Amino acid sequence: MQATTGTLKLKRWRYKAACCVSVVALCAFGYTATVHGASPSKDAAASLKTASPIKHIIVLIGENRSFDHYFGVYKPKGAGQTISNILSKGIVNIDGSPGPNFTLAQQFSVTAQTLWYLGAPDKAKTAYNTTSNPMPQPNTNFAPRFPQDPNGNFSADFPDAPFTSFATIQALGGETDIEPGNQVLTTTGSTGITTGGPSNDGNQTLDTRVPGAGTLNGPFPLLGVNINDDDYTGDTTHRYFQAAQQQDCSLANATKANPTGCLNDLFPFVMDTYDRSATAQANFSEGNSMGFYNAELEEIAIFKQLADRFTLLDNMHQSFLGGTAANHVMLYTGDAIFWSDGKGNATTPPGPANAASAANPNPVAGTINKYTKDADFANCSDVTQPGILPVVEYLEALPYDAEPNCVEDHFYMVDNVNPGFMPDGTVVPSPALQDSIPPSPVKTIGDSLNAKNIDWGYFGGNYNNAVILSGEAKVNPTLLNSTSGPLAAAAAADAMHSAGGLYCQICNGFQYSTSIMTNIPAGSKQPAHLFDTIDLINDIQNNTLKPISFGKPDGILDGHPSSSKPDLFEAYVQNVLDALEANPTLKETTAVFITWDEAGGYWDSGFVQMIDFFGDGTRIPLLLLSPYSTGGQVCHSYTDHVSIDKFIERNWDLPPITDRSRDNLPNPTVKASNPYVPTNMPALDDVFDCFNFNKAVNQTFFE
Repeated sequence: MQATTGTLKLKRWRYKAACCVSVVALCAFGYTATVHGASPSKDAAASLKTASPIKHIIVLIGENRSFDHYFGVYKPKGAGQTISNILSKGIVNIDGSPGPNFTLAQQFSVTAQTLWYLGAPDKAKTAYNTTSNPMPQPNTNFAPRFPQDPNGNFSADFPDAPFTSFATIQALGGETDIEPGNQVLTTTGSTGITTGGPSNDGNQTLDTRVPGAGTLNGPFPLLGVNINDDDYTGDTTHRYFQAAQQQDCSLANATKANPTGCLNDLFPFVMDTYDRSATAQANFSEGNSMGFYNAELEEIAIFKQLADRFTLLDNMHQSFLGGTAANHVMLYTGDAIFWSDGKGNATTPPGPANAASAANPNPVAGTINKYTKDADFANCSDVTQPGILPVVEYLEALPYDAEPNCVEDHFYMVDNVNPGFMPDGTVVPSPALQDSIPPSPVKTIGDSLNAKNIDWGYFGGNYNNAVILSGEAKVNPTLLNSTSGPLAAAAAADAMHSAGGLYCQICNGFQYSTSIMTNIPAGSKQPAHLFDTIDLINDIQNNTLKPISFGKPDGILDGHPSSSKPDLFEAYVQNVLDALEANPTLKETTAVFITWDEAGGYWDSGFVQMIDFFGDGTRIPLLLLSPYSTGGQVCHSYTDHVSIDKFIERNWDLPPITDRSRDNLPNPTVKASNPYVPTNMPALDDVFDCFNFNKAVNQTFFE
């Protein structure tokens, strides 16, 4: 691997433009400083009793990035602050080249085993090298090949085509959830690599934009003459059994510093083998897992500046070993959901031909590690089911009380399955046919807030268009019963509102819930607590911000590899922060949590605490922005998505969601010698200790 400090394609122009939030800039974006500063209406949330000065929280959630993938090359700006990343560990140098301890990131291949394993036998592992056992290399898996025309003449090769059209979005005024100056970012960043078949077939071609591609043997920077954070990159798989296997957890490898024995050393191997025969490749993502950005060389510039000014957590984790749906559900329930009859009673999902059936990750005979059935559900109460026993045995052997937390005869959703409701609250008519799970009876943090009359909202990108599409499907049986899903079918039939197809249904954990989705006020066309991003901006502008707001961008802006990119999620975040910056009175009592749903299959070097059958998983970033979390601090408290629930519950005096949800876990206690590993596992912090509520500093978000 070569150092990459030469003629790099850096975006200093974008950084300076994106970070400009002067009064002039705000007016140019359609805001008026007078209105924002005037606080036109009384802030109702300010009158609620809270345990801290924080009266509002805004949680903004991106897609699929691990901690080291974004902040692996980052130096804290706060005095005396330390951080756990691949730079501090000497795995890489500040320019991204291999460091003196590069072997700490060593990845391995594994010889064929008869059954799926959580921890690979040491004798079966062989270290990757550059000659006899080369590591799988980064590829262009599903990334768009061709540049996009800013005038709206977009190629059909772009992500999310053809069920929605960038040309239509441009004709309607562009992406509504980013500012005009950032619209150009939706037209840049294609790979330019035209070999290997069309992107919708995977386009699994060696990503020659990556310096050293073809000879890489460990973590590598996504930075060079032809690649940076404005470029689309190949996706990597992120599903339950793959993510669990990649972590390679075995108590045989446990140490005092790493008592769970998770080595995180099978990331490229699992991607290379779970969907292939002994010789034939299929749809997999090779070595993409090992790529990372360099914040110290101006990549992810907005997130770096926020970390420099506020608080970054370097011990935050995805709560579920798996993908988008399961992690968003865990965020809002502290639990997993299960297949039911739609009335609260657990039943067996259909199968075996249907995707909504039990997974079987045991390898097909004659293959290295090709999963027999990569499906979406697991009955983790039954150790005779494929893939269950290794996890249960591991949990029971841990030196602390970690239970699977699996109810008998419950088939839990472990991978992406659509909700049983459409965005407007319509029940999906045939869940098994349309890859949906029936309506869920599991309680959410929204139920807890409703019980105490505390207002809250989920704000999804392009939700308003999705509601319109839902209504069209409701009156059209052909659309409603489409096997592609009612929303996708309606988007294809209505160009004017096709952007509603970009609304992420599996990202809205509340959309699975019967109690939330059937709460539709009289005369309304949508559930009481579901809104669009524009409603969040309006709430900030009008001083009507709810105590709790969850914001999720659409599929273009969420930062997901291949279908989005880092600077698009930064642009979404900037839009919200600029609105809040222009209302200083509201900003004084608001905390913004910026996090990600999961690592997306990207490698990370951090400690992982196994809590139950479902996780925890890989580290992800969490940024805390408020007057009480300034100074470039790094907080080491052990957290996952459910820690956000715990913060809400402590601040607004709420009980745990249920008697089995993870928010019942205690806050961690730690030794000074190792602040990353709780001594009272399983434990999750409520992040109160990451704030300094005795001191407020009025810090701008950007220069």
